[in-house]
Amino acid sequence: MYLVSTPRIVKKILRSDFVWEVKTNEKALWLTFDDGPEPTVTPWVLAELKKYNAKATFFCLGKNVESNPEIFQNILNDGHSVGNHTYNHMKGWHSHTGAYIRDIEKCSELVKTSLFRPPYGKIKPSQFRRLKKNYQVVMWSLLSGDFDIKLEKEKCLDMVLKNTKAGNIIVFHDSLKAKEKLIFVLPELLKYYSEQGFSFLPLNMQR
Repeated sequence: MYLVSTPRIVKKILRSDFVWEVKTNEKALWLTFDDGPEPTVTPWVLAELKKYNAKATFFCLGKNVESNPEIFQNILNDGHSVGNHTYNHMKGWHSHTGAYIRDIEKCSELVKTSLFRPPYGKIKPSQFRRLKKNYQVVMWSLLSGDFDIKLEKEKCLDMVLKNTKAGNIIVFHDSLKAKEKLIFVLPELLKYYSEQGFSFLPLNMQR
């Protein structure tokens, strides 16, 4: 179970700690892609973004960066920002804090960034306290659901288009699991919001 749009009360309670959206008066969206780079999906995403001069943020797994260094470099060369998503996609709630931090530090040797997104959005208070001095923890205001194998691609697109608004940080996944829905949804989203005068920007937060 998951919520497409993050409830206002959740963002209000945690707003001083986590980034959920970007305050803006402009027609702008912040697309993010988790779990890559992946050899077939990530290059396709980069090509689609380039068609619209769209910039995004890729929350990368250290193990995938290590396996696909050229694709990771292409992300940087195209002007996108990157974030740390742990080395092994560790779930914070099920991990000892020390082991979790070491996994993030291992990723940081490959991904130089002050942005961090916890896999599954799950992080213990003890883990956050260790991270907050060096990282801005980025969550989201809109979850596309591209990872949900039970969700039809048409429904996925409908949910995204109905719930997207200026300032949203939107989660997609450049992974094989999400590929079918991502290939269907992302081009439609880019086309629709470009025609509405929106720009697509990378997260560039500094600690």
